[in-house]
Amino acid sequence: MNVHAAVDSRWSRLARPSGEPIRLNHQRFVAIDRHCDAKYEATYRPQALYNRADEGFHANHEAFLLHEVSTNLPIYREDTGPTDFHLHLPPGGFQLVMVTSGVFTFDYDGRFHHVGPGTVMLQSAIVHRQLFYTWSGLSTEENLRTPQSVVPEPMVMGYSAKFLEAFITDPTSFPNPTIVGPDQINEAETPRMAWSHLLHDRPAGAGFWLQDPLALDALYKPLATTSAEGSIHSTGPVHVRDMGIEAPSGHLVTGHIIATDPKGHVLLPKSSSGAADVTSFSKAEVVIYRVIRGSAEFRDGEGKAIELATGDVVTASRDALQLIGIGDDTQILRLGLLSGMERLCQWTPTQRDEIDGLAGQIITRQEIRPLRTEGRPIGYLYE
Repeated sequence: MNVHAAVDSRWSRLARPSGEPIRLNHQRFVAIDRHCDAKYEATYRPQALYNRADEGFHANHEAFLLHEVSTNLPIYREDTGPTDFHLHLPPGGFQLVMVTSGVFTFDYDGRFHHVGPGTVMLQSAIVHRQLFYTWSGLSTEENLRTPQSVVPEPMVMGYSAKFLEAFITDPTSFPNPTIVGPDQINEAETPRMAWSHLLHDRPAGAGFWLQDPLALDALYKPLATTSAEGSIHSTGPVHVRDMGIEAPSGHLVTGHIIATDPKGHVLLPKSSSGAADVTSFSKAEVVIYRVIRGSAEFRDGEGKAIELATGDVVTASRDALQLIGIGDDTQILRLGLLSGMERLCQWTPTQRDEIDGLAGQIITRQEIRPLRTEGRPIGYLYE
């Protein structure tokens, strides 16, 4: 079904990224991005405001970017609405999305995914677009203050759609070609394009991944008191959710949610199959914590206490930071950057521009489907 087309001769020099190697920061460091200092900018599309964790990004040799994406305009305006069909080609093909409020519809390779708070999606070079999102009608200032969650709570689902997004390196430094422009999309037809060529350095085993927040593998398990992390101070039990992204990412990144219930109220969907397995925590060369809601306390390598509130991010090298306290009704995203990232290289500016310039010409196969939700995916990474 997926037969690689012969690569055009003009692509030969673009077969793989040939720029500088990616290097994580192995020196002891701790970098904090405070939400009170956040800058929300409409960097890519007018309906979305981006808040980047720049302090951590720069301290970690600009190897990994985490930002918050906040929908801020209604979908019915002429300059907003659904996006075009496009691709992202970060090193390793790594793009992570975790929805934290509202509801989205994403179209990945012809398949609709209706997703809400707590849904995790990881994808590698798939033709996709954002088709629908919710907007609360609040002012920008009010909208940026609405609560977020990784549990599909009815109230949070009613706010404007937001998600946390992560890439290896900066989106401006790698190709993001538009495959089908918004004016060329015919909604009455269902052609989907698969990109089948060699312009990518996707790690072996990497693939598309979607984890529903209520799926069995997404249920929260208690943090064992006998584990290295079991000494975290909290008034109630601390639970962990494994986002399951290590294998689908090609063993580049691990992902977990560390969370507590509100005092006197059960919120987290829990598993009864034993304690959380946190052995992968020790694999990380660099770790990133983002407080989605609530509060947390850390201790750095010199014994200094660091308190984080909702929206704060801390990025640190191996053994430079320890989570020691977590408040009630707290949800923390933990990403561990693994050594495999350093086997990747960046795209050069020339490669980036040439691939972006090819746009729809790089599609090598089309397939018409009777329904968007039928048929197996045709993206090359599914071979």
